[in-house]
Amino acid sequence: MLTKKGKYGLKAMLALASLPEGAMAFSAEIALAERIPKKFLDTILLELRRSGLVRSRKGPAGGYALARPAAEISIGACMRVLDGPLAPIACASRTAYSPCDDCQDIAACLVRRAMTEVRDAVSEILDARTLADLSEAGWHASIGSQEPLLANGR
Repeated sequence: MLTKKGKYGLKAMLALASLPEGAMAFSAEIALAERIPKKFLDTILLELRRSGLVRSRKGPAGGYALARPAAEISIGACMRVLDGPLAPIACASRTAYSPCDDCQDIAACLVRRAMTEVRDAVSEILDARTLADLSEAGWHASIGSQEPLLANGR
């Protein structure tokens, strides 16, 4: 299940994807436009910056922006940074594999097999869609449809 952190982070990434090229947005502007608690958003944006998905600049002309074009950032990459592996259980994860304490035969485990299929399906969908795909499809309109709330977009 998508956590609030994942949902808010994805909303923030889509807000940044909707910015005009070269523009930046302050976290307070994103928080207001997306109805995200600012303190929580600041923590999320810091994590996204550390992962290399967003960049920031301090000062009156500062704020946040995507570190790469929206077409190069998959939803799956965002979700992995914010919520961790996409697998519903650790034994089905590719990046954070951990065997189950109660499993006697990993290769024969039907639960693991089913959850691996779930992981693959979720990964296929989320990795195939980029921030640009969602933005262009009109799935995100909160910042783009209002008067500019952008630090450098005015």
